[in-house]
Amino acid sequence: MVRSPVPRLVVAAPSSGSGKTTVATGLMAAFAARGLAVSPHKVGPDYIDPGYHALATGRTGRNLDAYLCGPELIAPLFLHGARGCDLAVVEGVMGLYDGAAGQGELASTAHVAKLLRAPVVLVVDASSQSRSVAALVHGFASWDPQVRLGGVILNKVGSDRHEELLREALDSAGVPVLGVLRRVPQVDTPSRHLGLVPVAERRAAALDAVAAMAAQVERGCDLDALARLASGAGPLPDAPWEAPVGAAGRRAVVAVAGGPAFTFSYAEHTELLTAAGAEVVAFDPLRDERLPEGTAGLVIGGGFPEVYAAELSANEPLREAVAELARSGAPVAAECAGLLYLCRELDGRPMCGVLDAGARMSERLTLGYRDAVAVGDSALAAAGTRMRGHEFHRTVVEPGAGAAPAWGVTAPVRRVEGFVQQGVHASYLHTHWASEPGVARRFVERCRTS
Repeated sequence: MVRSPVPRLVVAAPSSGSGKTTVATGLMAAFAARGLAVSPHKVGPDYIDPGYHALATGRTGRNLDAYLCGPELIAPLFLHGARGCDLAVVEGVMGLYDGAAGQGELASTAHVAKLLRAPVVLVVDASSQSRSVAALVHGFASWDPQVRLGGVILNKVGSDRHEELLREALDSAGVPVLGVLRRVPQVDTPSRHLGLVPVAERRAAALDAVAAMAAQVERGCDLDALARLASGAGPLPDAPWEAPVGAAGRRAVVAVAGGPAFTFSYAEHTELLTAAGAEVVAFDPLRDERLPEGTAGLVIGGGFPEVYAAELSANEPLREAVAELARSGAPVAAECAGLLYLCRELDGRPMCGVLDAGARMSERLTLGYRDAVAVGDSALAAAGTRMRGHEFHRTVVEPGAGAAPAWGVTAPVRRVEGFVQQGVHASYLHTHWASEPGVARRFVERCRTS
């Protein structure tokens, strides 16, 4: 069956730092201000931008990662997130054609745009060029004939004369100019060692930043032309993704860490847990001194525990509650920040002590996609389960693996990683459970029986 889903466009750029986050988030907010239901999406594994997208639209920001989930799931996951919407805006990652290292186009913005049959709007930093912009745009438009470059938004334009020169040059490239944003002071979106500061840590300021992005885009972009471009997206033959329903039985309470210290989570994980039979209850390790009533399992995702190490350490009652739950054999799934929280200490401050390992900040950034296989059975995965993951951290855990490791990583280098002990599965790898929904069902079943 060929479907004609929501109108959509992809916001891309020649390189990082061109302004695509400002444009994409501003477009989302500007269209939402017109009364449209806007579906926000982000190419790649990034957890932070979707938080700003959610503020802009009032809907959950969702990721589209062709490496973590596989190309075959991109359109279904998009359709799942875009149900009932009038328009979808997809923010790209890095440069338009930059994908997983050594994997060609895989997981690039161009790859996702082709999978979605969506037109691309290229955001170009024009601050140091005039006529050369035509050569740049021509190159991006002609590199892959299957990528439909529908228009350009010029960013950091200095003056009326500068704009005139840029428009004259682009007339020869045959790509319409759909917006011009002037060189203005940067919108207040502070960064630190892993990128933008998440929304959960600065909600009021983030709302102001999103409003400023929307105003800038409203002033400088032809929203009607962009909406028409989005309406020209091609039909998709796919059905929307659905979280598989688990076996009937009592609902198990699964506590999921949240709050400012643990902001990294894919929306589909909660949906998968719920469909598998869990009652998902959020808690904040910075403030809550007890786990939710009846907790049978615990999920601790990524975030910034290194920023909040003092506060996390000071919450001794919760640290002891987590340790007691782990000692009981209950299922605990921890990724990256969750791994650090379960360690004996983080930068010398006591953590939960579930794992006999120490964690500390490092000058070195560890970043990249990983291919992994479960070394042994755990509450999350059966031995031999293959998943793809992503590492993104400036911390080190010593030792890096327990007597029973979580994963055998096969790319880029062979090694074992993480910890499995009793019901605990702890690892640096961020994974997207939609690629292997059996992990959520397995986890919930263990919660029911532990």
